[in-house]
Amino acid sequence: MPIIAHTSRPWRIDEIVRDFRLEDVWALQTPGGPDDFPELVQMIASGDPSRGPRAARALWAIRWKLGELLGWDRPDTGVGARVPTLRDRLPADLRDGPPGPVFDTLPFSSLYLTGDEWAAEIANQTMHGVLHLGWVPDGSDSWRGEMAVYVKPNGRLGTVYMAAIRPFRHRIVYPPMLRRLERDWRVVAEVVAELVATDVDRGGEGSGAEGTRTPGLLGATQTLSQLSYSPSELKVSR
Repeated sequence: MPIIAHTSRPWRIDEIVRDFRLEDVWALQTPGGPDDFPELVQMIASGDPSRGPRAARALWAIRWKLGELLGWDRPDTGVGARVPTLRDRLPADLRDGPPGPVFDTLPFSSLYLTGDEWAAEIANQTMHGVLHLGWVPDGSDSWRGEMAVYVKPNGRLGTVYMAAIRPFRHRIVYPPMLRRLERDWRVVAEVVAELVATDVDRGGEGSGAEGTRTPGLLGATQTLSQLSYSPSELKVSR
């Protein structure tokens, strides 16, 4: 999506990454209600690139191997070593608030989480980067995700590296990754809707004291986790 569509909004991240470059902005087809943002955050934090399409998995494997051989990902190249954490730049209200979830596999660290914004950072020998996720109104009382990537290259190596991987990110990595995310989101939403409808039909707690209930996705996540479902498993079971 056009970068101006992202920069025209008053994001809190702008206070923190003034010396970073906005590299990418993607509109996510993840429709939901105003309270569904935490579910999208958790879904992204639990993502695993090794489960993606074959081409993307191959690129990730090559990247990790190069990092191992060239020392790009050594502990002394990361956050708190080569670069200070961006949490040091956070204003008091963000620093004292929840940082956000812990990533399952990717080497990111959450910075802050608000009702409609989440940021996480990563650093290595090539760059210092920030993944930013927003929750934006999309008309007709619907909301959706918006993902942005901010980068501060590390010298000439970082500048050349970011330029070299740009076409691979745009053609091979991001598109299938985001399509998978959007499919998983739709599947979870459909299953949650069915669970709620079944609960209401049976006169269960879902009907509430006044006979109505309009939960967000996050409100039903506990139900799904109790059933030991993951988005990928839901797709198979359906």
